[in-house]
Amino acid sequence: MLDTHPSVITLSDVKFSWTSGTPVLDIRELSIQRGEKVFIRGPSGSGKTTLLGLLGGVLTPELGSVSVLGTDLAQRSSAERDHFRAEHIGFIFQMFNLIPYLSVIDNITLPLSFAKNRQAAVAKTGRSKKEEAIRLLKHLELDDPALLTRSVTELSIGQQQRVAAARALIGQPDIVIADEPTSALDTETREAFIQLLFTECKAAGSTLIFVSHDATLESLFDRSIALQELNKAATPAKKTVEVPWCLL
Repeated sequence: MLDTHPSVITLSDVKFSWTSGTPVLDIRELSIQRGEKVFIRGPSGSGKTTLLGLLGGVLTPELGSVSVLGTDLAQRSSAERDHFRAEHIGFIFQMFNLIPYLSVIDNITLPLSFAKNRQAAVAKTGRSKKEEAIRLLKHLELDDPALLTRSVTELSIGQQQRVAAARALIGQPDIVIADEPTSALDTETREAFIQLLFTECKAAGSTLIFVSHDATLESLFDRSIALQELNKAATPAKKTVEVPWCLL
């Protein structure tokens, strides 16, 4: 962990536009505490994707500050933000962003190649990278030995979504960001998925930011944020641009 201050994410007077003079995000203030489980909801056009891009350092604000774990991401270079994200943030992308030519196991352990902190966290458990990946998959009911060495392109959409979750959780990142992570899961698998997220985040002291349209999950979280109320630039008719995020 980088600092002991309870607030791990702070946004102040943040504005972001894809085109000049047309802001898609205008947030006066947002603070998320260490270890919180936060549910973010909002319709299309409310700025969810843009917000996650700012929190991960994929995007930088035009105005204002985005502080994550005590680091003002706008003051870091693109390479520094990439390194910071790899070390401290686990993403579960809506489109998964799995590497098609890698096996299930190699996809899950890939972040450890770029993150010394997360490598060290796995080493402290006494398990190998592969053993830790299999442990996570077991909780997601995806530990069939026949699947582990397959290319992820051979998996169903629901299976790919669970692989993406295991990849985000490996190495106990400080922050886990999940973008519509249960959209392809059936009810039973979804419950196991949510339980794994909560268990792993609690064990690591990680902060969980969970974006979803599924209102039935909202009560499970410490706090719910209606983004269309927080974001002064959001309107029902406005559409945000999807960000072609990198893997880490």
